[in-house]
Amino acid sequence: MNTVESQIDGSRMPSVQIDALSLCFNGTTIFDQLSLEIDGGTCTCILGPSGCGKSTLLKIISGNRSIDYQGTVQIAPGPAGANPTAWMSQNDLLLPWMGVKENVLLGAKLRFELSSALEKKAAQLLEEAGLGDYGDSLPSALSGGMRQRVALLRTLMEDRPVLLMDEPFSSLDALTRIKLQQLAAKLTRGKTVLLVTHDPMEALRLGDKIVVLSGSPAEVTAVFEPGGTLPREPGESIVREHYPLLLKTLMEP
Repeated sequence: MNTVESQIDGSRMPSVQIDALSLCFNGTTIFDQLSLEIDGGTCTCILGPSGCGKSTLLKIISGNRSIDYQGTVQIAPGPAGANPTAWMSQNDLLLPWMGVKENVLLGAKLRFELSSALEKKAAQLLEEAGLGDYGDSLPSALSGGMRQRVALLRTLMEDRPVLLMDEPFSSLDALTRIKLQQLAAKLTRGKTVLLVTHDPMEALRLGDKIVVLSGSPAEVTAVFEPGGTLPREPGESIVREHYPLLLKTLMEP
């Protein structure tokens, strides 16, 4: 039996409480009584080796009903009668026949909620992301970094309090990745963000808290709370201080 609960209280951003989460898949135990608390209004980065269940954990938090797990995932407070989460994947998943602005407004269009206010908000976000002149452009006319910016804005247009981001910057070159990390940190500030990444430097730039998962079944093997203002620059003392220990933790068997 599994439950995903949402409770309404608009006074603060929701936290995510994972309690006694267990999951077996094809005879392999992915999680065994995993417990973890994600603080509301902060960015938590989840690091760990491939196959340890990071993406699966995000899917469970999103309310994916195709995963038969045991335990409880509680998002509280959350919007009444609505899924409190929005998802951004590694692939931008833009619809190639729609222009940039149409892609950003896709969720509202599918829900028959398009309005002049939402169109104005989308235009403002495009300007802020440096895409103000590309509203009518098709995705094929954009660079990889521009496409990821569109995907980020589409996620933000859902206006959900919890953002689940599954390696959204990993396919970008280093310079573009840093620029998009800066934009993401700015536009998601104040929301509850869970970011799965393989990159310890990305985690140190973006995470208020860094959770390391490893082992089989996966368990929390380390938690880092670097402090400071997000996004942190690669050369900051906080990054230099934590990077060696974080890297050593990830490399331990």
